[in-house]
Amino acid sequence: MRFIALLVIILGCMAIPTVLIAQGCMGGDDEEGVQVKGFFQPQIEYGMYGEDNEELAFTFNRARFGLVGSIPYDVSYYFFLEASPFKTGTPYVLDAFITYSRLEPYLTVSIGQFKSPYSMELNTSCAGLHTIRRSLAVTNLAAPGRDVGIMLLGNYQEYVRYSFALMNGTGKGVWDNNMGKDIAGRIVITPIKPVSLGGSFRMGKSAPATVGAEDEDEMTRFAGELQLEYAGFMVQGEYLLGENIGSIPITGGCGDIIGYEQGTAKSGGMFVQGMYLTPWNIQPVVKYESYDPDTDTDDNLQQIITFGFNYFLNDWTRIQMNYLYKAEEGNEIENDELLVQFQVQF
Repeated sequence: MRFIALLVIILGCMAIPTVLIAQGCMGGDDEEGVQVKGFFQPQIEYGMYGEDNEELAFTFNRARFGLVGSIPYDVSYYFFLEASPFKTGTPYVLDAFITYSRLEPYLTVSIGQFKSPYSMELNTSCAGLHTIRRSLAVTNLAAPGRDVGIMLLGNYQEYVRYSFALMNGTGKGVWDNNMGKDIAGRIVITPIKPVSLGGSFRMGKSAPATVGAEDEDEMTRFAGELQLEYAGFMVQGEYLLGENIGSIPITGGCGDIIGYEQGTAKSGGMFVQGMYLTPWNIQPVVKYESYDPDTDTDDNLQQIITFGFNYFLNDWTRIQMNYLYKAEEGNEIENDELLVQFQVQF
C-alpha cells in the first residue's frame, strides 16, 4: 500500500515542470565530462566542562571529495567519499547516484544513495550550513540522513520545489533485510521571493534493530519549515516531530546511528536562526534550538543558543566561529563549547 501511495503522489506531481535539485554535498558545473569536487573542514574544538575539566582538540569535521559529471545524453552521475579519520576511521561512500534528466525540467529521476528528502536543514549542504553543527532536532529526528533508493524531484519555476523518494530505510551502506521501504517527501512553496515555506515527512517499517525483538520497528516523521530572505538578512526556522515504536535510535555526529534501545518514544524539536551578510563578507549568526527526546517525560528538554559569525574570504573559502551555550532542563551541566572551523572547497 505504501508503494501504491507513493506512485499516486508522484503521478500527481508529474504535471509540474521541474529542474534538478541537488541531493549531495556539492553541485557540478553545467558542462560535460568528469569534474573533481570536494571540501574539507579542519576544526578547533574547546569544551568547557568545569573548572578542572576543559578540552582543546584539533580535528577534521569533514573531509569529502568525489567525481561528478554528465554523459551525453541526459545522464549524470555523482560520487562522493567521506575521508575524515574522525568519522569512522576509514573512508566510506557518502553519496553515489545516477540521474536521468531527459524530461527536465518536468521530471528528474535519481537512483542510488543520497540524502533523504526530509527537513530543510538536513538538505542544506554541509559546505553551506550557517552554523558549524546542525540542530539537535535534525541530528536526531532526520536520521538516517542518507539512504539507498529512488527519488523523483524537480520544481515549477521558482514557486514550487518538490522531491519524493522510496528508500530501504536502513541508512547508508546497510543491506536491506525486509520488504518494507521508507517513503519520504518534501515540498517548498515560494509565493513571493522573500518568503519560502514548506513541509516534509518520512515514514516506514523495518526489521527490528534491537537484538531479541520480534515485531517490526515503526518510524514516523513530520517537519514544517519557513525562510525569510531580504537584502542580506535571512531568518530560518524548522519544527520537527517524530515517533519511534520498537527500536529507538541513539545518534552521534551528523545523524549517524550508533545504537538502539527498545521502547516507544515521541520526540520533538525546533530551531530558529537569523543572520546578516555585511558588505565586508562577515555574517553574524544567532541560533536558538531545543530538542525533547521524549515528550511524555518531564525535565528532559535540551536547549542551545549559538552565537557566531561566518567570514567569507572568497567564493571557496570561509571561516566560522560558534559559541554554544547549552542548557538542560532538570539537570543542567557545564558543557558549553567554542568551535572554530576553516573550510576550503575545490
